[in-house]
Amino acid sequence: MAIASLQNLSFSFEDRLLFSGVNLMVEPRERVGLVGPNGCGKTTLLRLILGELEPESGAAVLGSGVRVGFAAQMTGDGQDGPAGGEATVSEELLAVFAPLMELERQLEDLHRQIHAHPEEALLHRQSELTEAFERGGGLTFRSRAKAALAGLGFPEETHGLPCSALSGGQRAKLRLGRLLLSGADLLLLDEPTNHLDLYALAWLEDFLAAYPGAVILVSHDRFFLDRATNRTAELSHRRLRLWKGGYSDYLAQKQTQAELDRRHYENQMAEIRHIEEIIEQQRRFGQKRNFITIESKQKMLERKKAELTVPEGAEGAVRFQFPPVLPSGNEVLRLRGLAKSYGGKILFRNLEALIERGDRAVILGPNGCGKTTLLQIIRRRLQPDAGYVSLGASVRPGSYDQDLAGSPSPASVLDDVWDARRSLTQTEVRSLLAAFLFRGEDVFRPVHLLSGGERARVALCKLILSGANLLLLDEPTNHLDVASRETLERALLQFDGTILAVSHDRYFINRLATKVFALTPEGLTPCGASYDDYLTLQGGSAAGQSAADTPAKEEKTPNEYQLRKQHAAEERRRQTALVRCEADIARRETDLTALQTRLSAPETAADYETLLALTREAEAAQAALEKLYAAWEELENKGADLPT
Repeated sequence: MAIASLQNLSFSFEDRLLFSGVNLMVEPRERVGLVGPNGCGKTTLLRLILGELEPESGAAVLGSGVRVGFAAQMTGDGQDGPAGGEATVSEELLAVFAPLMELERQLEDLHRQIHAHPEEALLHRQSELTEAFERGGGLTFRSRAKAALAGLGFPEETHGLPCSALSGGQRAKLRLGRLLLSGADLLLLDEPTNHLDLYALAWLEDFLAAYPGAVILVSHDRFFLDRATNRTAELSHRRLRLWKGGYSDYLAQKQTQAELDRRHYENQMAEIRHIEEIIEQQRRFGQKRNFITIESKQKMLERKKAELTVPEGAEGAVRFQFPPVLPSGNEVLRLRGLAKSYGGKILFRNLEALIERGDRAVILGPNGCGKTTLLQIIRRRLQPDAGYVSLGASVRPGSYDQDLAGSPSPASVLDDVWDARRSLTQTEVRSLLAAFLFRGEDVFRPVHLLSGGERARVALCKLILSGANLLLLDEPTNHLDVASRETLERALLQFDGTILAVSHDRYFINRLATKVFALTPEGLTPCGASYDDYLTLQGGSAAGQSAADTPAKEEKTPNEYQLRKQHAAEERRRQTALVRCEADIARRETDLTALQTRLSAPETAADYETLLALTREAEAAQAALEKLYAAWEELENKGADLPT
């Protein structure tokens, strides 16, 4: 029996149709990932299921007795989670077990009464309450609450703090913990990974894997979607489409379907052109029988055009690439003996690192370990307690802040971006803004009134115009939807400078990084070239537990999920190599064109030595280009051989 059923749902907001004809059946223990561009109506759909909104047509039906739990987006602005007050962190979380705690209190009262007067009725009542207490999880609820607090990033010394002392993000995490422990039959989770570090993310994935109820979750964290879901619902172009498997499976299926749709469209267009040619030919003949044929073919043409299905493009995706930048020296950034403490707490000390030209380095570590502080020191916004930062020759740094502190300007979007490079014309700036989805009157909106996602796009726009050849990125995928994250990744892969980033987006790390560092109080530890490498070096646990600290688990043979994950990782690596290869081809083609232009110049023809040197250089460039073409073809063919 279905936990929830969406039947032909339609909904509009301020005269704009968000979606129509939405159908979805959620079965017990199913894990549905709800994806789609920002503003498409994902949160609205969750609120329709919850009953907070009424659909224009259709219905959202819950199964008999189904209990629904809802976690709104964790904004961290202080409006989420517990309201504050004198209840402690532990008390706030344990409050979800109020019925069990009442049973526990009654059993304690009975125990005292029986000790004084051991009557049969009291013993019978004790037996009934004990059975109910154990059946409801009374023997484990305190340990489960403690484990949830630890998993969500609350160390034991914080359990006795009043909720009023917590930050907005901590309150939001506490609220999420209460929801997860509520035992709801259906969990609706809207961006539950906000404010969670890698360790809390790993805990949440394990928790959801063992959760006995059904889950619908909205998330831009593609790695999390792969781990936590077994079905994907895509809300796009005002309709809902369903796909089997997690995010990587959905993406592979969607790409295959897009290719089939494209071929079908091309076949339809070929048929239409063929009919149009027949009609034109018959008109030239101009005989009576030809007009009969024309009439028949015209009806066929109208029918074919009515049946024509135009493939859907990506909805609301940012499209851009970084322009070429001036090359720096080989040594871009060197950190020597850096140390920083706050209030007696050592963030790091003796920190050493070398970042070289072309590196795409990512720093990992738990919330509060000092990652953003380290970037601020590199940017000279903070002073270290010891050590120094050295930039190499011709290095021009540019930065992106996770809190977008540099963007709350009262200026318009157009003026704020234009200020980054006044040498451009207004038309050039507006063209760039259009690529970032700021069109028409949108460019005149004040930056400080924009949403988080819109401000992120403004900040990226300004970073592109900065001409920086060293990008310092602090959580660059925050505030971006999945399509925009993927576009940013493609652009960063083609960026010909150097990147140092802080990120907890594991999919982003696997696709982009060439170096990964773990930040600890003792400095930066090299951890391979991907999140998977980092995880392996941490002993398979995001929390970095040793085998002695981690409960023994039964060994399992590779299952379907693990194989899918392996194939998805192979496909990500192939796509990364393909993007790099295409960028190399574009650069080589540009170089070869320039050489050929010089060879055809009259002054070159008159200079035998220059002509000979340029000819050899052009031949070498052509040979290198042929090798790149072969490599590109091999990568394309490899993609066709990968399992889907």
